[in-house]
Amino acid sequence: MLAGRAARTCALLALCLLGSWAQDFGPTRFICTSVPVEADMCAASVAAGGAEELRSNVLQLRETVLQQKETILSQKETIRELTTKLGRCESQSTLDASAGEARTGGGRKQPGSGKNTMGDLSRTPAAETLSQLGQTLQSLKTRLENLEQYSRLNSSSQTNSLKDLLQSKIDDLERQVLSRVNTLEEGKGGPRNDTEERVKIESALTSLHQRISELEKGQKDNRPGDKFQLTFPLRTNYMYAKVKKSLPEMYAFTVCMWLKSSAAPGVGTPFSYAVPGQANELVLIEWGNNPMEILINDKVAKLPFVINDGKWHHICITWTTRDGVWEAYQDGTQGGNGENLAPYHPIKPQGVLVLGQEQDTLGGGFDATQAFVGELAHFNIWDRKLTPGEVYNLATCSTKALSGNVIAWAESHIEIYGGATKWTFEACRQIN
Repeated sequence: MLAGRAARTCALLALCLLGSWAQDFGPTRFICTSVPVEADMCAASVAAGGAEELRSNVLQLRETVLQQKETILSQKETIRELTTKLGRCESQSTLDASAGEARTGGGRKQPGSGKNTMGDLSRTPAAETLSQLGQTLQSLKTRLENLEQYSRLNSSSQTNSLKDLLQSKIDDLERQVLSRVNTLEEGKGGPRNDTEERVKIESALTSLHQRISELEKGQKDNRPGDKFQLTFPLRTNYMYAKVKKSLPEMYAFTVCMWLKSSAAPGVGTPFSYAVPGQANELVLIEWGNNPMEILINDKVAKLPFVINDGKWHHICITWTTRDGVWEAYQDGTQGGNGENLAPYHPIKPQGVLVLGQEQDTLGGGFDATQAFVGELAHFNIWDRKLTPGEVYNLATCSTKALSGNVIAWAESHIEIYGGATKWTFEACRQIN
């Protein structure tokens, strides 16, 4: 009896930890605690780890997943470690139970041992397991959708057949998870059955991760270098991308990009360029309830952009140092213009160009409240003022569209940090 309870306790704790792995929370710890026969198992499980310590660990794991994005291979190693430790835990529980029976007269029930606490305990881990595995399956579905998008652009029967196979496996997994959770809630599952089911689900998830990763690798190898987008899902002070190349001294410029965001209030900072002695040399920002602004040498002009509707929009800003004349275009149409924006001030060279964050110091000093939330693609800079026709060609994905002669959008030119991600992007599908 003692062995069965201890093993069930370990199995349920392992399912909770599996849920943590399923969300890619990074390295995890396996906790196995022996519980006295008379003790309340719910209270004991909380006390064993310490509620505050567990809460702190969860927060640390959440931050870790955003900062370091565990690879599929490391996740596989974690699964193996969990399986090994569960086996050790069950073995140790059996040995402890045997020793206890020997001391108490060979398996005789102790007072209170007839109380079934597993029925009360199972519902919480079952619900948590369903939620956590559901999030993992949703993540796999999202990755499949991106692969499906890629396969439409690159018709490959092999890619399509693999996608269909993976989708079928995900559907089967969802049915298995629902069935397993229902069994847990009804209290029908034993420790050995729990372990066998858990290993089956882990094995299937690992296989899916590996197959999808292989497809994604092939997708990255085959796609053109400029057909990608950056995704910034959260407002943080550590998620950003950096352009490897700096800007030269410029007496005029045009900066264009595709943006998609539904963040409110304010989409944040799509890009910022800082130089020694001036953090706001060139910044595009929409902060709080203020309209979007362009800053040059800390001088400000308000822009007429409205882009936080969750749709893709193409924007361009042109500027010339002579009289500080500027123009703003959204989706190929000029929506505003002005002058006296940092007149006769050339854009200084040898700075740091960051996407997704506003710099308060050279290359750093990020403020989460000013971070960009959304998706960004085709960020290009020219050292001259583009004509309205050239801007229109960019916004309509014309074959005549130009790439930036100062900064051209390419994967090899971008470094990403803190969990920002790259996905395949084809701007023209939005308007064709």
